[in-house]
Amino acid sequence: MSIPSPGPEITYAECRQCGTLIAGLDGRYSCGVCGWVNHHSEGHGPLPRAEEDIDHAAGAAAGNRLS
Repeated sequence: MSIPSPGPEITYAECRQCGTLIAGLDGRYSCGVCGWVNHHSEGHGPLPRAEEDIDHAAGAAAGNRLS
């Protein structure tokens, strides 16, 4: 039996632009007050690939588009 990964961690920081306390996932933040966003590479780990998403439909990307 394998242990499932714990999933993303909720992290907190101050917005670098306006100082508001903000929450994010694994060190990736977006401020709802002023719109500041940190670069994705500043997160605590690599972003998952689409193929790692359990809801990802392999090869069906064109079928997921809105017309």
